[in-house]
Amino acid sequence: MPTKTLKTVVFMGSAKTVVPFWGGDARLGDRVVSWVKEILTSRSKELGSDTIKHDFTVVDPVEVFGDGGALAEISNGALSTPTFFLKELPPKAQALKETICGADCYLVVSPEYNHAVPPALASVMGHFGGSCYACKPSAILTYSPGPFAGMRAAVAICTMCHELGCLPVSKLCGLPNTEGLLDSDGKPKEGSERLLKQLPAMLDQLEWMAVAMKRQRDETGVC
Repeated sequence: MPTKTLKTVVFMGSAKTVVPFWGGDARLGDRVVSWVKEILTSRSKELGSDTIKHDFTVVDPVEVFGDGGALAEISNGALSTPTFFLKELPPKAQALKETICGADCYLVVSPEYNHAVPPALASVMGHFGGSCYACKPSAILTYSPGPFAGMRAAVAICTMCHELGCLPVSKLCGLPNTEGLLDSDGKPKEGSERLLKQLPAMLDQLEWMAVAMKRQRDETGVC
């Protein structure tokens, strides 16, 4: 069975770097991204006559806007300089643009800030124009330390992705009480936990859409 490898960009939605005074993780999402990376690395799924795998890149706002980061030379987290406003980009920014524009699909991993899209996520994705994302699918995974799993942010992220052109699949993945589901290394504390089965089911939809939309892009030259 031939292998079809999807170029996948994983957007990390949080830029937190400080441990709160009451303790805990500096960034709870690091557990989630570690788990997502393990799932994508080991995943091999039959789809029609192909076996689907992922070649993925994690885009982390802490790295992107930090010292030596891909966007640090030209912009900041406040989105002062969208890349599509410039005729030429520095090499690191150009490389990041090519990675995002060259993706077949996107997986957004995000917390909820004030019932809305975290500013770091909106900034990183918004630095690149809709032509980069057009006619490709996205999938949304939200998490929280509390019981609601960031679902209000997921709804807002759906709207943002629609506007950018990377249409979200219908399934969402929400992880409430993340510390109770994943250890500090992103390993499931209970392998049979029902909530952790959301991600593979969502990836099924993402892969189906990514393959179908890539075929149309390749055949028609649209987008």
